[in-house]
Amino acid sequence: NEKKMSEEEVELKEEDKVVPRFNPGDMPSPLQEESSFATLFPKYREKYLKEVWPLVEKEVRKYGIEATLDLREGTMTVKTTRKTWDPYAILNARDMIKLLSRSVAFPQAIKIFDDEMYCDIIKIGRITRTKERFIKRRDRLLGPNGQTLKAIELLSNCYVMIQGNTVSAMGSVKGLSLVRKIVEECMQNIHPIYNIKAEMIKREISKNPDMANEDWSRFIPSFKKKNAQRKVKQNQKKKKTKSVFPPDQLPRKVDLEMMSGQYFLSPHEKEAAKKREKEQKQVDRAQERKKERERDFVAPKETKRKNKEEHDISESIAKIKSSTAADGGKKRKASSDNISDYVDSQTQSKKRRTGK
Repeated sequence: NEKKMSEEEVELKEEDKVVPRFNPGDMPSPLQEESSFATLFPKYREKYLKEVWPLVEKEVRKYGIEATLDLREGTMTVKTTRKTWDPYAILNARDMIKLLSRSVAFPQAIKIFDDEMYCDIIKIGRITRTKERFIKRRDRLLGPNGQTLKAIELLSNCYVMIQGNTVSAMGSVKGLSLVRKIVEECMQNIHPIYNIKAEMIKREISKNPDMANEDWSRFIPSFKKKNAQRKVKQNQKKKKTKSVFPPDQLPRKVDLEMMSGQYFLSPHEKEAAKKREKEQKQVDRAQERKKERERDFVAPKETKRKNKEEHDISESIAKIKSSTAADGGKKRKASSDNISDYVDSQTQSKKRRTGK
């Protein structure tokens, strides 16, 4: 089911609709060999599978198949027994555990045992190159509020489940081929709405019996893929002018030591100089760290801003001071004149008393 099915195969399978049912007792002898299939499941499905597994065993036991769940290794296994009466039931059981591992609910996964129900697990993880592009194109399959996914389900009459790097689908062979086409072209940067629109037009044309033997290509819209390439500005490298003469030779380490005078020092003096240099670096680092720590405790400089009201108040205060200073001088002169008159009047009164 994972391989692409051609249109001829789909038409042949649709023609053979009447298939006799396989009932218990149709197989005269039990199976000679045991067939088994196992599949892994992710860690987040462990809790759900543990709850549902008794129902899985009960449903599978009807066909004489044994199912085991290994939580330590994270595997589900199904195998035939001597009581298996339907040889194809083991393949249905294999598809069922695959669907359960891909987050399909048990009531939906158990429908795979119906004769007209098939499944297809489409791997979409390795079609795109980058993860961001993969997530963006996978979201196109869902659409806003899951509307695109709902439209795909209605057109194909299939159950579609998108989980991680896979798309699980259940339905008829024709519907599964349509779902696979839409999903793979969506991951190849063809929006699913184009395929949905073309399929709706085909469905409307197929209702008209007069159009059965005519060409439908003129009714189906053809969408040309437009690749609008963005202009990337390339960093133009400046051309280097090649000089005729070779570059100057760089000084050696010994030459640098001779220029600084370290070459002529004794080993003991060299070690002492290195030690002093190391200690000096430590002191400088300690001072830098201390300054960085003290930076948080330095108060910011306050900038005083004189408002218009404050300016008016200061002007009024200055006027009051100037006026009081002028009035004070006049009062002092007046008071001095009054005092001299008072003294003269007192002296005259004393003279009068003595004369009497």
